[in-house]
Amino acid sequence: MTLHNFPQRTGDTPEFRSVSAPVRDILSKALAGNEVSQAEGECLFRASAEEFPAIAYVADTLRQRCNGDRVGFVVNRNVNFTNVCYMGCKFCGFAKRTEDPGAEWLVPEQVVARAQEAWDRGATEVCIQGGLHPKMEGTYYRELVLAIKKALPDMHIHAFSPFEVWYGAAKTKQSYTDFLQDLKDCGLGSLPGTAAEILDTDIRQQLTRNKLSTEKWVEIIKAAHEVGIPTTATIMYGHIDGPDHWAAHIALLRDIQKETGGFTELVPLSFVHSESPLYTADPKNVRPGPTDLEVRKMHAVSRIMLHGWIDNIQVSWTKLGAEFASDLLQCGVNDLGGTLMNESISRSAGAAHGQEITAYEMCQVIQEAGREPVQRNTIYGVINDFADGLPEQQAPLVARAHSGLLNFLTEADGAPVQAVGGAG
Repeated sequence: MTLHNFPQRTGDTPEFRSVSAPVRDILSKALAGNEVSQAEGECLFRASAEEFPAIAYVADTLRQRCNGDRVGFVVNRNVNFTNVCYMGCKFCGFAKRTEDPGAEWLVPEQVVARAQEAWDRGATEVCIQGGLHPKMEGTYYRELVLAIKKALPDMHIHAFSPFEVWYGAAKTKQSYTDFLQDLKDCGLGSLPGTAAEILDTDIRQQLTRNKLSTEKWVEIIKAAHEVGIPTTATIMYGHIDGPDHWAAHIALLRDIQKETGGFTELVPLSFVHSESPLYTADPKNVRPGPTDLEVRKMHAVSRIMLHGWIDNIQVSWTKLGAEFASDLLQCGVNDLGGTLMNESISRSAGAAHGQEITAYEMCQVIQEAGREPVQRNTIYGVINDFADGLPEQQAPLVARAHSGLLNFLTEADGAPVQAVGGAG
């Protein structure tokens, strides 16, 4: 599906002549700056493929109004301190038991060493999440933050999902607010809004046996915002869910943002199925992830529904690959997320798009899409607009097993871009 050369107005153009009256009315409403309701969002999610170019055009127009042509990324490292977890979430291929081969547990000194290595490579953020290890003390989270801040006082710590906050608060017998305030006082900078999956009780019971209910997730996110910890927002889609769940989820995020203003961005996370127990145990009833059209719709409709409230829409290149991520910059997306350096959770579910895109390569991906790269910090302050040139090329921290990650990029003469460091 070609997403370039959008119509310049919602008039009598081929793209808009194929749009039904209800969809046309919703898109006109969005372009006029009016809020799109949950029911109208569901209508857009159910729109036909022929109608999608018009939806993408409107999403891209709203993106341009909010963000201009700048597309951001953060230089960071992802550290999963343990993959031991007994919660039994059906979609997760990451969790292991303590006796399993490959079970891992990092002490704070090991996490600090990885953070230091990232800092030396130019990272401004370390993103830390882990499984809910049954023998872990609730104080581990604060000890980890204190250790990193002692070694790297200027490193932003983006860490601990609402599920981990739930676990740590229970272990320490604290309220969510007190637990989060303590982490903030220790140096926690922001919270990943993962573990949201789909904020629908029926779906969550099937995915996680409702171990972290919708109500608890919302309560923890609001508590983080209340104590001044910003968070991301996520949606994990393409399994046993559908357009009604997606629209309701995004509307709920918007309602929270109206109340707290604490979300920095939305990151749609497409379900990766191949190694996920949810899919492998029931492939007849669980979809193998969203279709390409659904992925495009998710990013575009999210932009339209959240306009004026959450104005950063990020694409997960680890889920979709760099080429698809670049294409989604035409669908309302204005951010490519982090360089990561390491990535475990998507890979364990079967994703095969590598672990790192370096800062130089991020700039190439963004420029290939006709946009202007900027390096940002975690909360979307600009660190470098590259007016003085692109960052130096680096070899990936982990040798690549997937040399085709950036093959879609071309130099000015049409030759493929050569990745520094080669493939593993």
